[in-house]
Amino acid sequence: MTKLSLRADFIAGLSLAGLLLPEAVAYAGLAGLPPQAGVIALFAGLLCYAVLGTSRFAIVSATSSSAAVLLAATSELAGHDVQLRLTLSAALILLCGALFITAWLARLGGIANFIAKPVLRGFAFGLAITIVIKQLPHILGVMPSSSSLFQAGTELLRHWRDWNPASLLTGFGALILLQWLKRRPHLPGALLVIALGIALNLSGLMAAYGVPEVGAFNLALAMPSLPVMSREQWLPLSGLAFALTLIVYAESYGSITTFALRHGDRAAPNRDLLALGAANLISGLLHGMPVGAGYSATSANEAAGAKSRLAGLVAAAMILLLVATLLPLIAHTPQPMLAAIVIHAVGHTLSLATLRPYFRWHRDRQIVLAAIVAVLALGVVNGLLTAIALSLVLLLHRLSEPRLSWLGRLDNGHDFVDIVRHPDAVMPPGLLIVRPDLPLFFANADGIFAEIRARLAEDHGTHTLVLSLEESDDLDSSSLEALADFAAFVKRSGRRLLLARVKDRVRDLLANARLPALQSVAEVWSVDDAVREASDVS
Repeated sequence: MTKLSLRADFIAGLSLAGLLLPEAVAYAGLAGLPPQAGVIALFAGLLCYAVLGTSRFAIVSATSSSAAVLLAATSELAGHDVQLRLTLSAALILLCGALFITAWLARLGGIANFIAKPVLRGFAFGLAITIVIKQLPHILGVMPSSSSLFQAGTELLRHWRDWNPASLLTGFGALILLQWLKRRPHLPGALLVIALGIALNLSGLMAAYGVPEVGAFNLALAMPSLPVMSREQWLPLSGLAFALTLIVYAESYGSITTFALRHGDRAAPNRDLLALGAANLISGLLHGMPVGAGYSATSANEAAGAKSRLAGLVAAAMILLLVATLLPLIAHTPQPMLAAIVIHAVGHTLSLATLRPYFRWHRDRQIVLAAIVAVLALGVVNGLLTAIALSLVLLLHRLSEPRLSWLGRLDNGHDFVDIVRHPDAVMPPGLLIVRPDLPLFFANADGIFAEIRARLAEDHGTHTLVLSLEESDDLDSSSLEALADFAAFVKRSGRRLLLARVKDRVRDLLANARLPALQSVAEVWSVDDAVREASDVS
C-alpha cells in the first residue's frame, strides 16, 4: 500500500468518524435502546468487517432500517417493559448473527436475491416514512400515547397547539444545516450539527425554552453474556430474526455489490456473510444493535476517498478517541437535533426518482405500492413479510399463465418465429409447431398442454406436432407427468410428437424416467431438424 493510499484512508476515516458517531447514537434512540448500544454496534461492525470483510468501501454499523425493524419486533413482544426489550433485542441480534453464520456455512451468498428489488425499494420508502413519523414527536416536543403509526400521526396533528416552537425551530434548523453541509462532503456535517447543538445547550438557551437533551449514558462494557430467557420467549424470535437477517443482508448486499461493480472490484458474498455474522454475534453479546453495510455510510466512505478497509479502522480509532474525551458532552445533544440527523439520513430513500422507473416501465408497480402500504399499515416486520409473500404470489401467477407461441418458417430459411408477430412466417402443411414461452413447471404445465390439446382438436389436418422446449432448462415431476400424459394423448389421436431444442438436463431426465409414453417420442436438436424429419416421414 502506497503512502498516498494510506493518507487517503486516514482522511476518509477521520471524515467518517464525524458522521458515524452521531448516527450511532441517533439509531440507538430509533431502536428504543440506550445510546451506548449504537456505539457498541459501531465498534463491532467496523472492526469485524475490517478484519473479515471483502469490500474496500463498505462500512458496517447500525442502520436506520435494522433499527426500525428491531424496535417493531421488540415492541410487539415486550410492550412497555424496557428491561425485557433490552433482553429481547440482544437475543434477536444473536439469532441474526447465528443465521448469518449458518448461511455462510451453507454458502448461501445469493440469499438476498429472494427479495425482489421492487419489494426492497417499496419497503425502504415505507420504512423511511415510518421513521420520519416516529421522529416527529422529538422535533415537535409532543409525545403521542399510541404506538400505532396512524394514531400517533393523528394525535400529533390533533395536539398541534401543544407543539414546542423552540423544539420545532431546533429540528428544522438542523435539517436545513445538514442539507447545506451535504453539498460539502469534506466536512463532517452531522458532527458539526451536534457540536452546535451542544454549544447552544450548554449556554442555557435550550433549557430556557424546554428543549430536551439526549441525557447521560455509560459506555462501560459488560462481560459478553447470553440473554437469560425461557424457551417460550426464544421461539417467537425465530421468524423475526429471519426478517431482520433478510433486511440487513439485502441492504448490505446491495451496498457492497453496487460499489464493487462501480469500481471493477470482485465481490465475495459468502465471505461477507461471515463478516456480518461475526459482527452481529459480538454486538449481541455486548448488548449492542444489529449491524449491516448501509448505503449512506458506504457512499460517504467512497466520497471521502477511501482506498481500502483501513479507513474503517481509522474511523473506529477516531470514534474511540471522541468517546474517551467528549462522552460527557454528547449527553447534552438536543433531542430534536438527533431526530433531525435520523430524518436526514433516511431522506435519500424518500426520493420518488427511485420508484418512477417502475411506473414508466409498467412493471411491478403493484408490488412497490403494496410494499409501501403494507409497511405503513401492518408495521415494519409484518409489512416486509407480506410484501415478500405478495411478490412471490404475483411471480407464480405470471409464470402460471399458459403463454404459447405458434411458430412458422421465415423467408424459406432455417428460422422459425411467432406467426402472430411475423404474419409473413409460414407454418409447414400438416405440422403444428408450438413453443411454451415460459419454463414448464407444476403451476403451468397442465394449462399449457390443455391449450395445445384445444388447438389440435380444431386442426384436423395436422399429422405431426413439434414441441420446442427451449425455455425449459429442467422439468419438475409435475411437468414431467404432464408431458407424458400429453404424449399419450397425441399418440391416441393418431399424430406424431417431436421434441425440439431439448436441453441436456431434460434429455437426461427423460432417459432416466423411462416413462412408456415418452420412449417413442423423438428428440431433435432444432425446430428446423424436426420439420425436416416430419417431412421425410410424411
